[in-house]
Amino acid sequence: MFSQVPHTIPTTAMASCLASSLFLKQLALLAVAIALPVASSSPALGCFDSILSFGDSLADTGNLLYLSSSEGDPTHSCFPPYGETYFHHPTGRYSDGRLVIDFVAQLLGLPFVAPYYWDDGGRSVADFGKGVNFAVAGATALDESFFEEWGVSDLQPNISLGYQLGLFKELLPSLCSTASDCNQFLANSLVLMGEIGGNDYNYLFFVGTDLEEIQGIVPLVIEEIASAITELIDLGAVTILVPGNFPIGCLPVYLTEFQVSDKEEYDPSTGCLNWLNEFSQYHNKHLQRKLDHLRELHPQANIIYVDYYHDALRFYQSPDEFGFDGAILRACCGGGGTYNYNPLVLCNSNSTVCDDPSSYISWDGLHFTEAAYRWVFKGMADGSFTVPKLDISCPSLSMNEPALTSSE
Repeated sequence: MFSQVPHTIPTTAMASCLASSLFLKQLALLAVAIALPVASSSPALGCFDSILSFGDSLADTGNLLYLSSSEGDPTHSCFPPYGETYFHHPTGRYSDGRLVIDFVAQLLGLPFVAPYYWDDGGRSVADFGKGVNFAVAGATALDESFFEEWGVSDLQPNISLGYQLGLFKELLPSLCSTASDCNQFLANSLVLMGEIGGNDYNYLFFVGTDLEEIQGIVPLVIEEIASAITELIDLGAVTILVPGNFPIGCLPVYLTEFQVSDKEEYDPSTGCLNWLNEFSQYHNKHLQRKLDHLRELHPQANIIYVDYYHDALRFYQSPDEFGFDGAILRACCGGGGTYNYNPLVLCNSNSTVCDDPSSYISWDGLHFTEAAYRWVFKGMADGSFTVPKLDISCPSLSMNEPALTSSE
């Protein structure tokens, strides 16, 4: 599908973005603490030796940046104002700063997780010893061929979940020398499985697919996620975090696309579209049921559901408690309109950008600001929105607790 080592960056701007991102590894070595209270006790550094990440733009730390360079069409996340808050330059992350995966790495005292397609002209396997990230913006759980049958074409480089897992299995023998070593490597790694599946729905929603038909593919998406988890457990993975879907009815991209005049379609307490949030809960409910089943099949593994939905929903219900005093349903960076989102004018240097991203929940209409991701991480790290409750600093977790039931 795609060359595993991208071509030379085709433009000056892209080259600058790439050169800047190469400093992430060095920056990460200095950033082992974060300015946010997390778990009540200090992390026991060393409980996890590495982080293995799979997913889409919510976890992509630069993969699409490099993939898009080979196509001669650099992704817009490679240009300002992306990355302005923490890194002070674009890194390929779809935010103004750090993502949940970055906060997790910092809590564990590990470097920022290197994107698999990272290349400084001399990439070595040793660069992945502390973790490797296969998440790619735009990635889906289902393979690209599935969407072709539904008439969805022109997907950006789509490194599906199955393809990401295949890349990992190809890389694994380079990270460990024997089956026993590989088993131990995975046992000592924290696996982040997603969020994944959101793009499967995005692509279909935005070509006008009927809601009932999209609900019909939810079991297929869940099965792909479950299959990837099972393969990783068979390889030796022990601790796997599996996030659910966010409340998409609160995202400016959806609020813009499906805007209606009927006020009854909206939640009066948040302004979010009810039917879209109900769909997110539908996905999450099916995912939790599948994880319950996987726990029964694999009692030796710690399969942990992270409730992104309820974690994020509280921002919209009580924004002042989290410092979100801007327009909570508007994108910080966008192309104008009611929700500052215009699909023809994506977040870029010519966009309308808020003065203080930390007062906004949405960065570009589809992704969160660093401030919002920080609070999502906080909810995960203190165990408020994980099942079983997570002590992220150590793999000795309680197992087989029943999953919380998403509210209908």
